[in-house]
Amino acid sequence: MVHQTAIITGASEGLGKSFAIELALRHVNLVLVSLPGSGLPELASFIRKNFEVKVSYLEIDLTLAESYPAIFNYLSDKQITAHLLINNAGLGNWSWFEDLNIGFYKKQIELNVITPVLLTRLFLAQADVSTTSYILNVGSLGGLFVVPKKQVYGATKSFIRYFTKCLQLELQGSNVKISLLSPGGINTKPELLVMNNKLRGISKATIMEPGHVARIAIDGLLKGKKEIIPGMINRMLVLLNSLLPAAVKDIIIRQRLATIIKS
Repeated sequence: MVHQTAIITGASEGLGKSFAIELALRHVNLVLVSLPGSGLPELASFIRKNFEVKVSYLEIDLTLAESYPAIFNYLSDKQITAHLLINNAGLGNWSWFEDLNIGFYKKQIELNVITPVLLTRLFLAQADVSTTSYILNVGSLGGLFVVPKKQVYGATKSFIRYFTKCLQLELQGSNVKISLLSPGGINTKPELLVMNNKLRGISKATIMEPGHVARIAIDGLLKGKKEIIPGMINRMLVLLNSLLPAAVKDIIIRQRLATIIKS
């Protein structure tokens, strides 16, 4: 993929920033997308100075309908074809459903569901059919497990799982490889680092650093893996989830819910 071009959404921090640096290490040119005032100019400058790649950035709000075509109109004007799309931008939460207003949930669904769907459609429309293109959809193990206080977030990641698996079937035999990244917890922000440091046992062992996740994800994407689950313990939990009867899983979830309420 040397000197090809990747679009990364939510690129200014956390996992998105780690994706940008990981791809720059592999000599892939970058188009970084994130909110205005999130630090994109500084990140772009840092990558240009330290890696031999071209870096463009677009400071836009991806919950606005005009933002989706704006990305690809920019590429068209610059005569750039994107070879890789990383749908990373997302909005999470850890709260009871009634604690947040409808505006938050509207934005969460728009960013986590509508944005990756429409960007994927536009990316495929401009893809060079003569060479391999790649799409990485960032899901979550929260889309597989029922997690209290992550009701809408988990539902959006379940959508991404279904959407990606359907596309994998539809695009089979084409020059497009699409992978689903399903990580557990990641230390992407200072507040998450503080919260994750309070975990114990298996819960703490599932937490990973964004740079490590990004490297595993890109390796898996280029190898054509359908689903990428970073971390041995996370993969064991997914296997265990597939083996446990529904009644047992229900008991575990209820116990987990009781623990959260007490805390």
